[in-house]
Amino acid sequence: MTAPLRHTVLRSATKEVVIGADKPFCVIGERINPTGRPVLQAALREGDLSIVAKDVAAQVAGGADVLDINMGVPLTDEAELLVKAIRMVQELTDLPICIDSSVVEALEAGLAAYQGRALVNSITAEDDRMAAILPLVKKYDAAVVALPNDEDEIPMEAEKRIALTEKIVRVATEEYGIAVEDIVIDPLAMPIGADSTVGGVTLDVIRQIRERWGLNTTCGASNVSFGMPGRHAINAAWLPLAMSAGMTSAIMDARTPQIVDAVRAADLLLGNDEWGMSWIGTHRARQAAEAAAAGTA
Repeated sequence: MTAPLRHTVLRSATKEVVIGADKPFCVIGERINPTGRPVLQAALREGDLSIVAKDVAAQVAGGADVLDINMGVPLTDEAELLVKAIRMVQELTDLPICIDSSVVEALEAGLAAYQGRALVNSITAEDDRMAAILPLVKKYDAAVVALPNDEDEIPMEAEKRIALTEKIVRVATEEYGIAVEDIVIDPLAMPIGADSTVGGVTLDVIRQIRERWGLNTTCGASNVSFGMPGRHAINAAWLPLAMSAGMTSAIMDARTPQIVDAVRAADLLLGNDEWGMSWIGTHRARQAAEAAAAGTA
């Protein structure tokens, strides 16, 4: 028997986004992250958030529904930086926020500063990690991304990932009082270049999670293509496949039209864009922008 659909509700001060299998796919814009970006890291060390403001504008323009914010810069006060970034982002856009940090103190500072209902990124099935973060999720009425790996391994087998998902759901709901619909599972999309079977395993995990618990799922969309040429094409193929298996969101760069278009086309084909109104509206707006640009050239 298939589990009922779950709706994960995120909010800013003025806007609500609902993640669910019967809703349009949720694009979580990932660019607001200094990892691998030395220029942004240097600016953040000086307290300069101007690049972040540009990143916000680009993700919003690209069609992001939620913004992931990570301020993990070595040799800085991450909690202070994260609070500054969250406050600035709230002034620039009404999109809800995903607070992304491995530092518990930074997560709490960010949750306390945020005016809305956030998504926390992330916990694992490790007991210490759940014990540190789930009380904050409960205290601040947030939702949480959970990865089914533990201190022993990142499991390659679908069965082990499902077993760890079961542990996460049990601990979160029974020990910390987290609503089941507020648990968003990352089924672990692994690089296809290292093992050509990993995509099929992840799709199997997504299906099982959907059927057993009805939970929403997410992933780092670019993980699957890591190390491969033509990454945008791979990612644009991967996400509709994952959506057809039940995936409902992804942390991805909304600046890439090829990938965002693939997701929105899949929404249309899966029945989550009534009468194609979103698809038609997006393309009309794009045509109007191109015509305007041609007129001023």
